[in-house]
Amino acid sequence: MSRHGRPAEESMFVRTYTLTRGRTKPRHLLGLETVLDAGPGRPGPAQAEECEEILALCRERRRSVTELAGRLRRPVTAVKILVSDLLDADALVVPVTAPYAASDPDSDGGPSTQLLAALSAGLKRKWPDAVAYPQAG
Repeated sequence: MSRHGRPAEESMFVRTYTLTRGRTKPRHLLGLETVLDAGPGRPGPAQAEECEEILALCRERRRSVTELAGRLRRPVTAVKILVSDLLDADALVVPVTAPYAASDPDSDGGPSTQLLAALSAGLKRKWPDAVAYPQAG
């Protein structure tokens, strides 16, 4: 219990609410497995101290949203909101990993078949009841 008779969880909730400035949704679509790397930008002066912790962790090595939430001991949604702020400031970037990069250096720069397959699988998971369009033959 906290000193005013409130459970410690309630004080943690209030801290999280102020941490995100009352926001409940991130501006960027981020999955639990989204990997982040430090970028060239810098966080704004009004950003939470947790933003500096996120950046320090991502400077050491690439980290997933889940790992950041665990290390900060903060709810995943709050971490996603902070990560969104850092992405907007270019302080964090979502690197394109090798399996999703174009596999042929002489290609037209379009997405690889692995990226398209991953995108298709993700869309099918998100909307399993969506109408499938016939493929062009």
